[in-house]
Amino acid sequence: MSGRVLVVDDDQSMCEMLELMLRRDSLEVEWRTSGLDALELVAERDFDVILTDLGMAALGGAELCERILGIRPDVPVIVVTGNASFDAAVASIRAGAYDFITKPVDAKLLSLVVGRALQHGQLRQEVKRLRRAVVDTQRFGRLLGESQAMRRVFDLVTRVADSDASVLIMGESGTGKELIARAVHAQSSRRDGPFLAVNCAAMPGALLESELFGHTRGAFTDAKAARTGLFEQASGGTLFLDEIGELPIEMQPKLLRALQERMVRPIGGNVEVPFDARIVTATNRDLEAEVDEKRFREDLYYRINVVRVDAPALRERGGDVLLLAQHFVERFAARSNKAVKGIHAAAAEKLVNYDWPGNVRELENCIERAVALLRFDEVTVDDLPEKIRQYRADRLVFATDDLTEVLTIDELERRYIQRVLTLVGGNKSRAADLLGLDRRTLYRRLDRYGGPRERAK
Repeated sequence: MSGRVLVVDDDQSMCEMLELMLRRDSLEVEWRTSGLDALELVAERDFDVILTDLGMAALGGAELCERILGIRPDVPVIVVTGNASFDAAVASIRAGAYDFITKPVDAKLLSLVVGRALQHGQLRQEVKRLRRAVVDTQRFGRLLGESQAMRRVFDLVTRVADSDASVLIMGESGTGKELIARAVHAQSSRRDGPFLAVNCAAMPGALLESELFGHTRGAFTDAKAARTGLFEQASGGTLFLDEIGELPIEMQPKLLRALQERMVRPIGGNVEVPFDARIVTATNRDLEAEVDEKRFREDLYYRINVVRVDAPALRERGGDVLLLAQHFVERFAARSNKAVKGIHAAAAEKLVNYDWPGNVRELENCIERAVALLRFDEVTVDDLPEKIRQYRADRLVFATDDLTEVLTIDELERRYIQRVLTLVGGNKSRAADLLGLDRRTLYRRLDRYGGPRERAK
């Protein structure tokens, strides 16, 4: 741990003992034996956590707690009391204390409580900073982020925007692939042209073909008038083909020819028509695995994958979770005409610790629900869905003193491979890259360990 702690107790020996305990955790510690002296010091200097005795003569711990929070409202105050009664605990919390511990003080408990208080204080500061940061991260419209993963996306978008190279955006569902596509369009010289999007998984093949290429009058039943396809409509702008991995195999040669020749032939037509649209595609499937399984044409894959942008999963974006959460709080609060300060530190901690399998879309849904159910002026833990409140991270733990828990090398490898697959959302090509394996080797290991060989996402 790192941080500065102030200890306040009218018993000097208690101050010295607490200082010794806290310094074992590499904390900077100062102490005062008077509440009034402590107030003067708090007004002059910054502390990350304050520990105060509850039963002091001149200025009691409860009153001191209230006065400290009047000066430094974001500093967690921990009350130390010799009275283990419920009334003492209630008095501490009512005074604004973050937590309380009883005498005699247990060193391990002290370390745990102070560690939590430090994290709590840091989260409160981070939430405040993010309220200001949301305004400063509008560079890519609705695409927000400060993490290294998102900075790499922003850099790649900026570099590729003014070319006409085809862009393939890959990532799990809910990671904001369409927002990246819109950012490519908005940063490009085509920004004044149309941005048209179609979901290749949302309609049957025949209808999708008509949507993309258009048709002539009488080309099929109910084709009572000619229709211009999206390739032509998007000329001068960008055409975004979402869920390209779902494109029927029989349509893929026609799409490939259109991309190669920059010409389309409407259904039922005899003349090819040129188009001038930037093509951006996206998928949550592992297209390299799809090519291996003969479900996606290799030549089409290379045609759309001139520049690849990986949309990072939310669990890979660190502090962006709180940045996005604050952004969503402001949006939904304005929409529902509610005065919402932001996110309570305890709720922020839950949001940071959750794994977010549904990515940004799940976070957005979570915050919309929280604002709808809000009872106070900030989002609290009680406003979050139960699965987020109760979430416990599944971690690999290698250290053990129990010989019965020692793992074989095969079991250790199996667990590690499964953990990496979970982290990348089942994308086997990406997992293979991270593990330093080729895909076929990974498949063989999965077969050996009884792992899933279902279609890659």
